[in-house]
Amino acid sequence: MNIILMENVEKLGTVGDVVKVKNGYARNYLLPRQLGIPATDGNLKRIEREKTKRLAIWEADKKEAELKAEQLSKVSLTISVEVNDQEKLYGAISESDIIDAFHKEGQQIDKKSLVLEKPVDDLGIFEVGVKFHPQVIAKVRLWVTKKS
Repeated sequence: MNIILMENVEKLGTVGDVVKVKNGYARNYLLPRQLGIPATDGNLKRIEREKTKRLAIWEADKKEAELKAEQLSKVSLTISVEVNDQEKLYGAISESDIIDAFHKEGQQIDKKSLVLEKPVDDLGIFEVGVKFHPQVIAKVRLWVTKKS
């Protein structure tokens, strides 16, 4: 059965995609949850009209996210931590610590939007990503220093 997806479905497709799925999967999962609609001629035409509107909204959101990312990339965070005799941290810097550092700089960032490539568990300079849009990730410098 051909289905037009009305929501993004992981491992299946994105909004507006026409996918071929088994009848039972469509009847028992996609259609009742309104994740998709049958791919009829009328529905295909309707989806094409909606797709252009969604694309315009997507682009506007992306431009807004790029502006936010540009402003945020100028921010530099500093976190002072306790270290032992060998200059090693007692624990890693958590996402909550990074969010608190953003708050001290006057930035409101959601914990879910943080992108850490690896744990911050040493002194030095690190890059922390902040995801504003699926295609826009701002890079912020994080300085981890020894508490004096």
